Amino acid sequence: MEERIIEVRSQKLYITYNNIVEEKPVIIFLHDSLGCAQLWRDLPTKLFEIADCNILMYDRPGYGKSGPMPTHERPVNYMELEADLLNELLTELNINNAILFGHSDGGTIALITAAKYPERIKGIICEAGHIFVEEVTLKGVYEAWDAYKTTNLAERLAKYHGEKVEMLFRAWTETWTREDYRNWNIEYLLKDIQCPLLFIQGDADEYGTLDQVEKTVSQVSGPAEKYIIPGIGHTPHKENPELVLAKVSEFIEKI
Repeated sequence: MEERIIEVRSQKLYITYNNIVEEKPVIIFLHDSLGCAQLWRDLPTKLFEIADCNILMYDRPGYGKSGPMPTHERPVNYMELEADLLNELLTELNINNAILFGHSDGGTIALITAAKYPERIKGIICEAGHIFVEEVTLKGVYEAWDAYKTTNLAERLAKYHGEKVEMLFRAWTETWTREDYRNWNIEYLLKDIQCPLLFIQGDADEYGTLDQVEKTVSQVSGPAEKYIIPGIGHTPHKENPELVLAKVSEFIEKI
């Protein structure tokens, strides 16, 4: 895997990329609201070995090894803006055959990108993504905020994000709990998703109900399937990686 910093829209983005399998798609990993490329751990490598596809991971602005966010204040449509940034990254790298694998916020960004830039996207794996705000999501965010104040969560996150932790944590918690964010909803975009979709979610997800899954797969225009895992929470790829790898590789093989 090649690691480097690439400048896109005046943002310095850390990427790790291999492009060695000719005429094969690029699986692009999109991390969650507190994550980064490094926190996918060995899942991309294992999927590369199984699916025989190229792999791209990157840290969004303010995360991991990328440059800092300009401010913790985010507009309501910040994930739509992240989808635009991803499209520009794909343009910079000349990638036109992407399979997006996004977790949580990354799953939402994957859906938006496929809706807005369908010519580039061959498929989506959306893991625990959101298309609207639910009370259970807000409860999870408030609980995470309590953990940040009362445990060593900040210290654990600093291993991956360094001095950017306070900024990114405020950006996540303050945006989701802000009054003007309560009506955030991307259902209007779903009809524009034409590529195959696999939506993975644990039935014990502490940040979202199965309404997120049902309302997504029922509104996209392309083929869609859901994979609900009993007893699993918000991070299926960490809680049961073997199950997720098997299902994802099966999905990719059909594309």
